[in-house]
Amino acid sequence: MALDKTKTNKSLGRQIHEHLLDLGIETPMCSPIYKTDDSKIELISSDMQLEKIRHSFENIMTVLGMDLTDDSLQETPMRMAKMFMHETMWGLDPENFPKCTIVKNKMKCDEMVLEKNVTISSICEHHLKDFHGFATIAYIPSEKILGLSKFSRIADYFSRRPQIQERLTAQIFHTLSYLLETENVAVAIHATHGCVHSRGVQDPASSTFTNKLGGSFKNEPMTRAEFMALLPKSV
Repeated sequence: MALDKTKTNKSLGRQIHEHLLDLGIETPMCSPIYKTDDSKIELISSDMQLEKIRHSFENIMTVLGMDLTDDSLQETPMRMAKMFMHETMWGLDPENFPKCTIVKNKMKCDEMVLEKNVTISSICEHHLKDFHGFATIAYIPSEKILGLSKFSRIADYFSRRPQIQERLTAQIFHTLSYLLETENVAVAIHATHGCVHSRGVQDPASSTFTNKLGGSFKNEPMTRAEFMALLPKSV
């Protein structure tokens, strides 16, 4: 889904960012910087970031021997810059973390809440090739209930950055555990990877399954089995 700035929570995003840093599972990042003419180091503006990415793609395409004066190619570097910043990598900015509707568990729900077929669309951080699939996310409520659409928004937020599937799974898990204040969370992702299908080993039939289980999902065989039984059988 596209980034909607009206549905973000900057302060919560910074909290989640710090929490994942403490756990050692935040995506490796540094603040974009820019050295000015008087040698001062300043945070780079979004406009400057866009221009630097555009210029970098222009250099790459020129080195590859592509004619950027051609009317089909001349706008490609800026298209790539806009795609990276506004579509595929907006999840790198903690201030884009989604608003999360959390309510008290007044209904005393104590059974599994499960959302399946949550769309995953990301890019591999090793070759910047796309990977796609679905997540199944579940939790057993304690004191809090999370709005159902927030599962998809949280998964999409962490997908909108260069990723490996293992870290993506852990980030979604620990974020939900933090927000819901319970370890009774389970996340499973089944995805196909372009870096495996179209380069290297070139195995188009393969897919990858990862999961992260906590609390009852990890320690109680019946709860674990119930969750696993509800997983989709394939991508």
